Amino acid sequence: MSGDEETNWDEALNESGDASDAATDRILNQDEIDSLLGFDALEGDDAERTGIRAIVNSALVSYERLPMLEIVFDRLVRLMTTSLRNFTSDNVEVSLDNISSIRFGDYLNSIPLPAILAVFRAPELDNFGLFTIESNLIYSIVDVLLGGRRGTAAMRIEGRPYTTIERSLVQRMIEVIMQDMGQAFEPLSKVNFVLDRLETNPRFAAIARPANAAILVKLRIDMEDRGGRVELLLPYATLEPIRKLLLQQFMGEKFGRDSIWEGHLATELWQTQLQIDAVLDQQIMSLRDVMNFKVGQTLMLNAAPDSPIELKCGGIPLVKGHIGRVGPFVAVKVDKTLRRAASLSKL
Repeated sequence: MSGDEETNWDEALNESGDASDAATDRILNQDEIDSLLGFDALEGDDAERTGIRAIVNSALVSYERLPMLEIVFDRLVRLMTTSLRNFTSDNVEVSLDNISSIRFGDYLNSIPLPAILAVFRAPELDNFGLFTIESNLIYSIVDVLLGGRRGTAAMRIEGRPYTTIERSLVQRMIEVIMQDMGQAFEPLSKVNFVLDRLETNPRFAAIARPANAAILVKLRIDMEDRGGRVELLLPYATLEPIRKLLLQQFMGEKFGRDSIWEGHLATELWQTQLQIDAVLDQQIMSLRDVMNFKVGQTLMLNAAPDSPIELKCGGIPLVKGHIGRVGPFVAVKVDKTLRRAASLSKL
């Protein structure tokens, strides 16, 4: 190797070493850190999660695995629109913002205060659910029910607890919504929702463990120029008793069952011909004796003419009876049937 080539080789090694040192000493900026962790300030809660945040939340069960929920909540929106119009005597529009999966602890930490949290119980499902009514909707409902003028925004007074009148009016609205929820679930399964208590502190509204997965349904209630949001939280443990029904793609779907095929199979079974053997007696003999059988030899059976015999099909006993004759045919008169358990034990 010449001296010029050695010099070029040393320069290349030094440059690569400097580049590796620079890459090692490089510090990530804030945008790269946010991208790595999966947090982006410009994205909303409904944005697709990436990075470490996506790995942490990968254990959550997607609500899309329960397609019947969308039909139930769409029916709930239509029922709520009608019932809240009758309740408020105003033009009410209810819309479904989105349905998502979330951990229960994350949801409690994200509730904007002040708010009223309604804990309800479903006796048929043997579990609880949670309603969250934000402050804007609370003041709007109070303003509408107490005769507030139209065209004026609802007054918000922060820094004070909700009064008894406000809590009572909100409780009446929640009871109306829960009645609509029962009607929305009725085509799928009969479920009654009963209000358990009202809370203003999320810590006192804990109905599941923080790490448990839940379904979050965000509903928007608009009354002309005022309104707010209602959020419904249902833990997956609450929906577990009716999970098979929620897995249906459409109402009345039958999994692995076809009534037409069942009817055809039943028809063919009734027309199937079976060979039935009438067993007079059974003897255990050695293979040598069987091989020594001769033509015209007589075998003595341990059975008399009036001894009961068994009718078998494929070696399985069916009935017992007595042998006789009807015209030119040998017949068997059935005396009794065998118990099903006794016949199955011999399978």
